[in-house]
Amino acid sequence: MDYGITGSSMKAADTTVSENSFDGMRETILRNLPALRGKKLIVVGDLGLDQYVHGEVRRISPEAPVPVLEGASEDQRLGLATNVAQNIASLGGVSLLVGVVGRDQACEDLKSLLTSAGVSTDYLVVDPHRPTTRKLRVMSGHHHLVRVDYEHRRYLDLERENQLLSIVGDLLGQADGVVLEDYAKGVVSERCAQELVKICRGAGKPLMVDPNRQTPSNFYRGATLMTPNRDEAYGLSGCQVDDLQDGPDLLFKVGETLVKKLGLEHLVITQGKQGMSLFTEGRVHQFPTFARQVFDVTGAGDTVIAALGLAWVSGFSLPEACVLGNYAAGVVVGKVGCVPCRTDELVEYINQLS
Repeated sequence: MDYGITGSSMKAADTTVSENSFDGMRETILRNLPALRGKKLIVVGDLGLDQYVHGEVRRISPEAPVPVLEGASEDQRLGLATNVAQNIASLGGVSLLVGVVGRDQACEDLKSLLTSAGVSTDYLVVDPHRPTTRKLRVMSGHHHLVRVDYEHRRYLDLERENQLLSIVGDLLGQADGVVLEDYAKGVVSERCAQELVKICRGAGKPLMVDPNRQTPSNFYRGATLMTPNRDEAYGLSGCQVDDLQDGPDLLFKVGETLVKKLGLEHLVITQGKQGMSLFTEGRVHQFPTFARQVFDVTGAGDTVIAALGLAWVSGFSLPEACVLGNYAAGVVVGKVGCVPCRTDELVEYINQLS
């Protein structure tokens, strides 16, 4: 497979696209945004509740050398795969969310937030032997003081895994594609991932994976598209990475290795302020980032795969879908915490860039 790479050096410089050359693509994206409405994506993966305590620090505790937060407010948000689901819904799509929750208050809070976000809670599997994953963040302004995680990081038992796969199989006929969101909390076992590859191929539906670097890369073999960030891509590729040699040549070598190693049809490597690289049909396309201000990158990857995946199944070309994903990420990194990108915000943001 020719990725325009000779000895890990890009051969086709015309695949790098400058921001100024996006006028035509920007107009196409804006014109075709209504096509996202009503498209259905199954979202499978680790579900989680994000909790925040906000306040100010004015003194150090006399009991220990730690800051004392004067609590001012608390709030809860959708995290992990539920953030992908709410982003799909906020962009006009339909999220069919499949995952595992406990029988606890966090589950009830999660369901309430999902309902408010327009995401159905009908396809959740209950496991009374594990808690609903939740992360409690204590914050002063934009600064994290501490995070407390409540979770059981172990694979599902066979009964729950079969139940989850059965639900996906039943839903697949009405869906346009599947997003597998792996946060390494236990939902994505090798068997689970490979069964999803099998049923998606059988149904002719794309399987789009947001991977986790802690998961063995072979779990994802055969996926249609994968969207790791740069560090995840380096880790999953198994390539020897020397920070002194980091740069485009190494990134392209890593991307080529991942595509061949896992039998991927398409690969998108996100790189923060360096934009993203799309490996597809034997070529590499470089896209710039469109973020104008960055307060918090939490959940940006969730937004990318939600927007990109929704656009792709709505008829956008893959390069157009990547650009849309970059636009959407530019919206959410200007906020704090996991927040969805709404269509009206996206349109306003794109127009500001023109």
